[in-house]
Amino acid sequence: MNRDIPIHSWPGSYYINSEKRWASGTLSLTRTTLRFTPDQGEGSLASVRLSRIMEIKMESSSFIFSTLTVLEEGNVKHWFGSLRPNRVVVYNVLEHFWRERLLSPTAAQAEAKPGKGRELIGLVAGAQRRLEDAGKVLSHQGEQFDNIMQGLDKIESDLGVADKLLSDLESPAWWPFRKMPWKSQQDAKNEEGARAQASSSGTRGPGRHGEITSIPAIVSKGGDSDLRPGSLTVLASGLEVREGGGRLLHHFEREEVDDVRVHSPYELSVRQRFIGKPDLGFRLLSAKLPEVLPLLEMQYKKKMEYTADYAAFQTTPATSPCDPEGGSVWSAATGFIQRCQETEVPMEVPAGDLSQLQVQVLQPTVTDSEAQELKQMLMQLKNLALEAETELERQDEALDAITSSTDRATIHIDKHTRRMRKLL
Repeated sequence: MNRDIPIHSWPGSYYINSEKRWASGTLSLTRTTLRFTPDQGEGSLASVRLSRIMEIKMESSSFIFSTLTVLEEGNVKHWFGSLRPNRVVVYNVLEHFWRERLLSPTAAQAEAKPGKGRELIGLVAGAQRRLEDAGKVLSHQGEQFDNIMQGLDKIESDLGVADKLLSDLESPAWWPFRKMPWKSQQDAKNEEGARAQASSSGTRGPGRHGEITSIPAIVSKGGDSDLRPGSLTVLASGLEVREGGGRLLHHFEREEVDDVRVHSPYELSVRQRFIGKPDLGFRLLSAKLPEVLPLLEMQYKKKMEYTADYAAFQTTPATSPCDPEGGSVWSAATGFIQRCQETEVPMEVPAGDLSQLQVQVLQPTVTDSEAQELKQMLMQLKNLALEAETELERQDEALDAITSSTDRATIHIDKHTRRMRKLL
C-alpha cells in the first residue's frame, strides 16, 4: 500500500517561525506523515511523522486567530491556521488517526519493515480474522434457520388443530361427539399472554442483534464540514452508525443498503436510495477500516464500488528470491518457509571472507520460532475451516427440512381453505 498518497487534505496556512510569516498551502495526512505543501514552490514546509507527534491541540494565535498546533518530539511546535472547512474537522480526523492507528500496539511493527516471517504471520492472522468473521455470519444465519424451523413447527401444530376444528364443524348437528371449538374469553387471554411473554423472552434488544465487529470512525452525514467522532458497527443483519457518545444515528438493514462506495482504504460512504425524497447517506473515515473492508466485501459484494482514488493506494510489493510464487497463504506457508530456511552459509567459505551484507543475505529469512508460530496458526485455520464445513452441512440439512415443511404446510392450507369454503 502506497504510504505517500494522502488520506485527506485541507487548504490552509502554515506559520514559518524563521521568517515570522504565514504561508498558504495544503495540509495533507498520509499513512505515516503529516505534511504541509506551499502553493508556490516545491517541497514541503513541514513534514512530521505521526509516530513523533506528542500532542495535537486547538489554540489561538494573537488571542483571536484560531489555529491548530502539533507538538513534535524535541519540543518543536507547528502552527496551522485558516484550515477549511474548519479546524474542528481537521482536529477530529488528525486526532483519530493519531490515537487509533499510530499509537496502537502494532504501530511500531507497521512503521518498521518486517521480515518475511512476520509478513507471513500477518497474512495468516488476517486470513484467520476473515474466517472468524465469516463464522460469525454463518452462525447468525444458522440461528435464523433454527427460528424458521420453530416457526414452521408452530404452523404445523396450528394446522393440526385447525383440522380437528374443521372436522367438528363438518360433523352433523345431531352427532353426540361433536365439540364446539369456541374457547372461553379467559382461556383466550391466557394463551395470548403466554405467547407474548414467550416472544419477548426469545428476542434481543433492537439494533445489537448479531454484532460482528465495531470500529471507531469519523462520521459525516453531509459534506466535509460535518465530520465528527463516532463508530461503525457491522451486524450480521446490517450496519449501524453511531455518534461518539454511543447515540444511534441510523440503523441500516442489509437489504436497505443500496451501495457502498470505497474511496480509499480508510474512507467509504454508505447510501440508501429513496423515491420522492433525498437519499440517506453517511461518510466514514477510520484507521481501522482496512480490517472491516473484507467483511463488507463478503456481505455487500454486489453493492461494493471501488473508486479510482482507491486504486492509487494499491502498489505491487517488491519481490525477492524467497517470495512465494502464488498469493495463497497455504502455498506461502509451505514452499516459502521450506525454501527460505534451506538458505545457509556454505561451510567451505571462511567466515572472515564474508562481508556483513553477505552474512545478512545468507541468514535464514524465517526463524524456527516463526515457523512454529505459523504451524500453530495454520492448525487453527484448519480447525475453523472444518467447523465452518460442519455448520454448512447442518444448514444444508435444515434448508431441506424447511423446504419439505413449507411444501406440507402449503398443501394443508390449501386443503383447509377448500373445506372452509364448503362450510360457508
